[in-house]
Amino acid sequence: MSDRRDGEPAESVAPEADGGRAATTSSTHTVRLELVDEPGQLLSALHPIADNGGNLLSIYHERGNKTPRGRIPVEVDFEASHERFKEIVDALRGEGVNVMQAGTERYAEEVTLLLFGHLIDTDLSDTLSRIEACESASVADVSLAAPQGTEESSSARLRVEARAGET
Repeated sequence: MSDRRDGEPAESVAPEADGGRAATTSSTHTVRLELVDEPGQLLSALHPIADNGGNLLSIYHERGNKTPRGRIPVEVDFEASHERFKEIVDALRGEGVNVMQAGTERYAEEVTLLLFGHLIDTDLSDTLSRIEACESASVADVSLAAPQGTEESSSARLRVEARAGET
């Protein structure tokens, strides 16, 4: 893991051709993984990040939302230099982890959506999948209420994060 001092961003040092050393600032990166629903899979996927100098920031584990192949989507945010990020993605793939998306993500805007109606009948999971398929947005939180059962009207609250200017 990267060290932090006095609130400064984590840094990694790369040797220069002249024998000197120059610091390259870490940035926030997001990888979207697809994991088998078995004990230890998440931990195994985190090792290549830690082993290659990534500083873990957050994990969004979507256990209730399976991919078309029946696997669990997991979004991991971490800090690393650009060079280390490439090494981390290569290491994840080398360990057999399916990396569905890898890239620097900076979500600057957040929107809360309230949905009402027959959400369960109209497949709320399809709506969530479509948002997640968008490169500039991600579902940060979902809350579903069906107080009168799945056959009646229900409501959902979605918290969506998006890149600046792309809400």
